[in-house]
Amino acid sequence: MNWLTNKVLPKIRKLANAKDTPDNLWIKCPECSQMLFHSELAVNLKVCVHCEYHMRLGPTERLEMTFDDGKYDVIELPDVQTDPLKFRDTKKYTDRLKDARAKTKDKDAMIVAHGTIGNTSAVVGVQNFNFMGGSLGMAVGEAIVAASKLAILQKAPLILFTAAGGARMQEGILSLMQMPRTTVAVQRLKEAKLPFIVVLTDPTTGGVTASYAMLGDFQISEPGALICFAGPRVIEETIREKLPEGFQRAEFLLEKGMLDMVVHRQSMKETLGRIIDLVANQKKAEIIAPDFAKTPETAPVEKPAAE
Repeated sequence: MNWLTNKVLPKIRKLANAKDTPDNLWIKCPECSQMLFHSELAVNLKVCVHCEYHMRLGPTERLEMTFDDGKYDVIELPDVQTDPLKFRDTKKYTDRLKDARAKTKDKDAMIVAHGTIGNTSAVVGVQNFNFMGGSLGMAVGEAIVAASKLAILQKAPLILFTAAGGARMQEGILSLMQMPRTTVAVQRLKEAKLPFIVVLTDPTTGGVTASYAMLGDFQISEPGALICFAGPRVIEETIREKLPEGFQRAEFLLEKGMLDMVVHRQSMKETLGRIIDLVANQKKAEIIAPDFAKTPETAPVEKPAAE
């Protein structure tokens, strides 16, 4: 009896409970709770086929779906001091950075790359929310400055995909200083007459919203993205009132005039390519276009002098 109980019965149970499908075949939509195939979700660019919920993307996924044929070159960003304030809360800041780097395989919360979109050169920066909430610190500030310089050097538009919980508290005032630094970087683009396009993704909040995220020549957002300075829960607790439905979401901000357009992820690359093409070819059109004021049809007719 012991032999049957200890040897045979466990094997029978193991065979009976064996799963025919792997555990990672499905994923549940955070919005509608529908189960989705990973393969189906990848084809749909991580947008739920049931409720159109736009799930968060990593920088590599974002860059591949933005550049032509998914081809781009990532630039090396300047190094910054790791822990200037020797900050520690429940954990050392250096340990938090190590954990974030091990998790994401990235040096910090922003990646900058260049390539072509619609056969037109472009520089693209992508903020990674998985890296300490995409928080704005010295490294992100340096990344945006470097992206601006590269765009000016290449005479190309700069596109930033934002996703952040705000400034990085572990860097204190040094983090807040990145707000004016990035503003100056954007101003240099404008002085060079190069377009600055911001694509706000879920979520874009805090000091990022209060600086470069709202300085674009074109303000675009993905559907349903949370865009704000202080979150709705904080506001409700402060004013002790219930906020309107969809408050601080992309569609609400579009209605109030804070955004130029809300674009579905599947149309994002085409939209960016069209904007870049229109802006890049504007000067060419001005050069090629005839000066109608001087054409024979519209030029003033000189009357012969009276004899």
